[in-house]
Amino acid sequence: MNPIIINKLMILQKRFNILEKLLITPNVMGDKKRFYILSKEHARLSEIVICFRRWLDIKQKIINTQKMLEDVDMYDIVQDELKTFYLTQCHLEKNLKILLLPVDPNDKLGCFVELRAGTGGKEAAIFTGELFRMYVRYSEVRRWKMEVINATYGECGGYKEIITKISYKGAYNLLKFESGGHRVQRIPHTESQGRIHTSTCTIAVIPEIPNVELPNIDPHELRIDTFRSSGAGGQHVNTTDSAIRITHIPSGLVVECQDERSQHKNKAKALSVLGSRLHAIEMKRRQQKASCTRRNLLGTGDRSDRIRTYNFHQGRVTDHRISFTSYQLSDIMNGELDILIQPIINKYQSDQLDKLLELES
Repeated sequence: MNPIIINKLMILQKRFNILEKLLITPNVMGDKKRFYILSKEHARLSEIVICFRRWLDIKQKIINTQKMLEDVDMYDIVQDELKTFYLTQCHLEKNLKILLLPVDPNDKLGCFVELRAGTGGKEAAIFTGELFRMYVRYSEVRRWKMEVINATYGECGGYKEIITKISYKGAYNLLKFESGGHRVQRIPHTESQGRIHTSTCTIAVIPEIPNVELPNIDPHELRIDTFRSSGAGGQHVNTTDSAIRITHIPSGLVVECQDERSQHKNKAKALSVLGSRLHAIEMKRRQQKASCTRRNLLGTGDRSDRIRTYNFHQGRVTDHRISFTSYQLSDIMNGELDILIQPIINKYQSDQLDKLLELES
């Protein structure tokens, strides 16, 4: 393991030992605010220190076991034991590197996934519908609850726009790299001459911010319109003005919700989406002033960024941010999205670790 990382872990272990002593002193125990702050830091360091101590223990066992290699009769047994120790050591080192990475507070949150058909007309809407089903299947496998906030249907199927909410804590951590432009290359069902067309869908993944952390929105800055729901049909469609459209005048953001039969519920959902969008805009502004590592992987965050191409003729998917290609297109479209998600998370963590080492050196 890199000496810089080991040195940092030694420093964190010393700090952890100091915290353990402080937390049992009368002065700290009597100060609720200080006790809370130190307890939080202690809990954060606990997992790192426990893992580091296990690594130190394995390291010592390897040193002790290597001395036994001189015994010819024990050589094969010692080699097998060393292999087990090396595997454990490698696993612990991987965990330690991940534990040392900066934590994104939004990673523990649910998220909104917004899909919009881009260039390509009817085919773009159909492709948007297929991507939506891909996320639905991915959510089903993980037993995430997904609910539709608003949907505008395409003329030949699919969606011109669909906004969904995934309430599972940690969903944002896995889906945040889906933001950007998704391109499809294939022969559409609407094509009569067998030509390959290129269409696009833009996706935005926004963390679902808890109500207590949502930015305060001045009601006077909102224009709220009601209208009749539209959809695939049903006795409650187009019968009452339950759908809500909220326009945030200063930013120009517009949010619609027509999923619920109740106007009040639709308004609450729309405000939640609006608040999360405004929060995301503010976070993006702050990130642009800070580290560029994550922004480089995510692109600029604009939906116009082309991050991925789905080529149906060749059965492949390419993520352009990390030059990763998979020929498991059918599995991916059927919800096995970890094929694409895990490589980019690994690359992101690797880049973060490199930056951490640069700062420490």
